[in-house]
Amino acid sequence: MNTNYKVLLVDDEDEFVSTLAERLEMRGYSTNVAYDGEEALESIETEMPAVVILDIKMPGLNGIEVLKRLLNLDPGLPVLLLTGYGSTEEGMQGMQIGAFDYMMKPLNIDELIKKMEEAISAKS
Repeated sequence: MNTNYKVLLVDDEDEFVSTLAERLEMRGYSTNVAYDGEEALESIETEMPAVVILDIKMPGLNGIEVLKRLLNLDPGLPVLLLTGYGSTEEGMQGMQIGAFDYMMKPLNIDELIKKMEEAISAKS
């Protein structure tokens, strides 16, 4: 496992995303955090991450719209969608658009890392 990857975390829940960033950094990953879709798109303009962890349910630009725009910028960019509230339908929709996979909240950090590694390996 190469942990020199830059991970972009996009979620409007401050506490969730900062805790997730901390847990990934403790495991050697470098993280950027965006709290909404616009911020995520701006972040990508300055530095392309190895993988994006993207929440579907956000105010303003939702995850599906952000996914479309990210893949427009880089069609091979690995994106993992996060969905809560038992909403697998949107996760499936995201995969049809081009997301690598989706995961349900609450997350298991080890499963997330495994999926991130799979997504990054699939790209290279």
